[in-house]
Amino acid sequence: MIRERNRCFELSTKDTTYVFRARPNGLLEHVYYGERIELLGREELAAGQVEALLEKQAFAPGNSLCYDQEDKTFSMEYCALECSASGKGDVREPMAEVIGKDGVRTLDFVYDSHEISEGKEPFLTLPGSCDETGRVQRLKITLKDAWQGLKLEINYWTYEECNVITRSAVLVNEGEAPVTVERLLSLLVDLDEDDWIVRSFTGAWTREMHENRIPLTGGKYVLSSATGTSSNRANPFFFLEKRTTGEDHGECIGFNLIYSGNHYEVVEVSPYGKTRVATGINPQGFAWILEPGERFEAPEAVMTFSGAGRNGMSKNMHAFVREHIVRGTWKKKERPVLLNSWEAFYFDFNESKLLKLAETAKSVGIELFVLDDGWFGKRDDDTSSLGDWTENKKKLPGGLKGLAKKINAMGLDFGIWVEPEMVNVDSDLYRAHPEWVLEVPGKVHSEGRNQRILDLSNPDVQQYMIDEMSRVFSYASISYVKWDMNRVFSDAYSQALPKERQGEVVHRYQMGLYRCMKELTEAFPEILFEGCASGGNRFDLGILCYFPQIWASDDTDALCRAEIQNGYGYGYPQSVIGAHVSSCPNHQTLRVTPLETRFAVACFGALGYECNLADMKKEDLEAIRNQIELYKSWRSVFQFGTWIRGRSFGEAGTAGISNLRDGEGNFQEWFCVSEDQTREVIALMQRFAIPNTHSLHLRARALDEGKTYHFSNRELKYNVKGFGDLINTVAPIHVKQDSLLHNVVAKFVKMDGETEGYLLSGDVLMRGGVNLKQPFGGTGYNDQVRYYPDFGARLYFIESKED
Repeated sequence: MIRERNRCFELSTKDTTYVFRARPNGLLEHVYYGERIELLGREELAAGQVEALLEKQAFAPGNSLCYDQEDKTFSMEYCALECSASGKGDVREPMAEVIGKDGVRTLDFVYDSHEISEGKEPFLTLPGSCDETGRVQRLKITLKDAWQGLKLEINYWTYEECNVITRSAVLVNEGEAPVTVERLLSLLVDLDEDDWIVRSFTGAWTREMHENRIPLTGGKYVLSSATGTSSNRANPFFFLEKRTTGEDHGECIGFNLIYSGNHYEVVEVSPYGKTRVATGINPQGFAWILEPGERFEAPEAVMTFSGAGRNGMSKNMHAFVREHIVRGTWKKKERPVLLNSWEAFYFDFNESKLLKLAETAKSVGIELFVLDDGWFGKRDDDTSSLGDWTENKKKLPGGLKGLAKKINAMGLDFGIWVEPEMVNVDSDLYRAHPEWVLEVPGKVHSEGRNQRILDLSNPDVQQYMIDEMSRVFSYASISYVKWDMNRVFSDAYSQALPKERQGEVVHRYQMGLYRCMKELTEAFPEILFEGCASGGNRFDLGILCYFPQIWASDDTDALCRAEIQNGYGYGYPQSVIGAHVSSCPNHQTLRVTPLETRFAVACFGALGYECNLADMKKEDLEAIRNQIELYKSWRSVFQFGTWIRGRSFGEAGTAGISNLRDGEGNFQEWFCVSEDQTREVIALMQRFAIPNTHSLHLRARALDEGKTYHFSNRELKYNVKGFGDLINTVAPIHVKQDSLLHNVVAKFVKMDGETEGYLLSGDVLMRGGVNLKQPFGGTGYNDQVRYYPDFGARLYFIESKED
């Protein structure tokens, strides 16, 4: 709901309210963002209530600037603002920077008009949130700088059920001469407190989404990417929380950006106790020439407030992404269980190997077989053939069409890997069109993964990609496409643009990429597209507007993935996270983790497998068969249930043994609850086995307290070799570890795992919980003891008995 009284604007969602006003001098002043209040609803109270919340200024602070001579008590630097620019006294981070006529940089955007309307129209050049309900409201504030001849439109959309408000900005040149836009951020807001903690997510390849916690009482914190992508270095999602905020209590404000290129987030605390938050396109290297009559769109920014802690904030973000970012056929469709060929073969495969792998995959319940890199051109390594999207007939005699037909005949869907934004110098495409690449002619190029980036700022290159990928996707029976992008930008020079417009290249690239993705996903609506960029180098809301899921990381190690997926889970729902079970020792860390742990982590997402099933032992294949059967029966909960965080690992090594008994720092705990509260699954993973610890307490979340539920775990058996030479404490003869006899015994003797089974009411499960059976502690083992080694995990299931 959006209300307006006397140029004061109240934007309310189900549980939150956002308020700002146009001051008498025309500047936009932020008033309130927090739990829902009725500020303007009662006419007799509205004026007084607004006045009570306004900043009081009788005199301007010393050593500050008065905005104008009509009100010498007012300084922009002291005020909480909704929009600000340089030159009129606000020395904090600006929202806009423009070089106007005569080289003047001063901007003075003041209120001109406003409009309240229904619905959400698409952007002209960028992706944005969408509304299929018709209930979204829009507030458009028009500001003008008459001297510069510029109009700034700030748009707000309210998504009431998700408790989300989105913002964007559009700059229009109404003057008679071109101007150069050096910065136009999407969101700027000043919060009237300085006791916030910034929580951001940074990392690198295979180390995405590392949590940072920055108490900020002065100065500024910047989170940004200059890689040409949203990047694994700094995801555009971040949030603020109070010092007392926890997972389920306290104030929390989340922010994100619907954009896949260079982004910039800043949190700045002023000397007057205000906290400025801003996000948008990174101004580093950006310069856009805006001709008279032209408009420039900034990406849409997302914000949500929660008074119910981090989980409350995440719930809002998850609902928003599911309902208003992801769209099309796969918006609410369950994702298939896939097998990807990459870690099974890398580039070294032929049709015979692929078919053998596919046969085994079908036997364990896999639904989709994905052929990864290496199927085209002369692609035997990563040095050639990107851009030449014709099958390697030596590897695939029948081509993609022949292989897909054989895969389909087994009862499997078929998918492929592509990297359409890239080209190798050793390719027919580069030899034919060297001018289609982002590079500086005559200058030595800085390459990544032996490849270069096609210039998608060039419409001719965009059309080539659309035509070529349309041919590939139409040629065979393709149900899934993994769209990869394996390097960051360097030498970002477009041979299709004049020298004065080279500051536009990276943003024009994003616009071109979005055009390609839009046309291809609309032409092939039944294909499941999965985004990828060396794993999580482009995991953002912009990509999710076209692709319903993204490969989260090239690191498939269960311990690493648990932390990576936990990081993503603060801002993104599990349905958009690609997660695979791989072999051990893991290909990225050489760590060995239990197969059940790898499954427990990967099933909190779009589950896949990435290993050579054809080489696996029968008992491992049987275990995978059981895993997939279980996952399918709970798939709707795993993919679309409400995801809640409990205990988490935190920083490695920070927790001492004295406080590990109940899990601080040593356990990671996830809950997924069905929308109707009839089913819940809990994953509990530990980092290290701690000796001589006994009961571990588990409490359910978000159930119906009056219902009766059955609480259980999986009935599993364990390899006796996991107990080493402890076998000799019960064996009638001595068994040498790893001997032939040991292997024979292990083949026929399995150790029963513990089982948990209770009928409990919802209130008992949530408030009283369950004391789990004790873990192995060195004094004995039977079916009442939990086999729980380093990196062990358990899945627990709760089902209503009344439905």
